[in-house]
Amino acid sequence: MHLFTIKNAELTVVLNSVGAVLHSIQKDGTEYLWQGDPKYWARRDANLFPYVGRLYDGKYLLDGKTYPMTIHGFCIGTDFAVTARTETSIRFTLTDSGKTYAMYPFRFAFHVDYVLQENTIVKTCLVENRDTKEMYFGIGGHPGFNVPLNGEGEFTDWQLVFAQPCSPSRIDLDQTNYRLAGTEAPYPLKDGTTIPLHHPLFDLDAVVLKDMARTVTICSPKSSRSVTVSYPDMPFLGLWHAPKTDAPYVCIEPWVSLPSHSAYMEDLAKQEHLIHLPAGDTYRNEMTITIK
Repeated sequence: MHLFTIKNAELTVVLNSVGAVLHSIQKDGTEYLWQGDPKYWARRDANLFPYVGRLYDGKYLLDGKTYPMTIHGFCIGTDFAVTARTETSIRFTLTDSGKTYAMYPFRFAFHVDYVLQENTIVKTCLVENRDTKEMYFGIGGHPGFNVPLNGEGEFTDWQLVFAQPCSPSRIDLDQTNYRLAGTEAPYPLKDGTTIPLHHPLFDLDAVVLKDMARTVTICSPKSSRSVTVSYPDMPFLGLWHAPKTDAPYVCIEPWVSLPSHSAYMEDLAKQEHLIHLPAGDTYRNEMTITIK
């Protein structure tokens, strides 16, 4: 664990270079980020790259070859280099190595930037294709937030509220392996915007949505505190805590792509929703976390 602190007048944020992830978010002495109790989920955050979710038998196809890939890619547990730093910002960088090349045969640089702007954390992921061929990847976030915040109220006093009315669909996961089942269904929201929180919501693992608004807030009528996550370029959203538990947190997981299908091995060059990045190009994706 290698911890680095950035701060301004509003926020003190600690980051871990292992995984290039959030380790702590504090405002006015209150901790907003889930602190990793192994009883429920030992992590606090994760960067999902170059794949989101689980692969069929932990493998995928590319150019007629089979490659192994762990869940959510290889960033989890990998130490990133710190390549830029100020009092209010930091950049973490991971480049290809023999370890990554065995799982993912591309030359790349993956940068994760965190910048504080008043009470908002701006997180930017940049992927450089340093190869001579097109590369394919998914990307996503996985921060967990304490619920209730500051111990105010009970878990069921809190809710997830989308910024605009929307009519999302839930993408079903196969309950034997948590890959795509190939089905989906409408996911009605209270008043067109709201998901009231209760622990059984997550008994079937993540609630994976599409066609939802691109901003969601964790809030409660019993508290003035809230967390708002915006993800303008992420078409999917995972909402999760450890299934069949009373875990006191919720993960807000914006994704650009989905896990593998349950029934067959994916060809990375053909899988729907993955980013196709030409040789020499750079891909950018930004999300924000606003703390009140």
